[in-house]
Amino acid sequence: MWLVYIVECADKSLYTGVTSDLEKRMAAHAAGKGAKYTKPRRPLILRYTETVASRGDALRREAAIKSLNRSGKLTLIDSYKQQAVSLT
Repeated sequence: MWLVYIVECADKSLYTGVTSDLEKRMAAHAAGKGAKYTKPRRPLILRYTETVASRGDALRREAAIKSLNRSGKLTLIDSYKQQAVSLT
């Protein structure tokens, strides 16, 4: 199982990544070892996750999300939040 995720950085920028172990990856980000981009922009808030079948699917989805402008990413995050609320 692979995940595509979006985190919001302290400067309000959005970072998109992929992982097979979200807990480990978020711990790496928190320790400043997750990605060069996020290191100086901590703390980070996890805003979105999406499960995909394979690493290849995750990388393709990551590329698609990265091609969105900020507004598109925020719309994606908002729809994710609405789904989470309706599931509880």
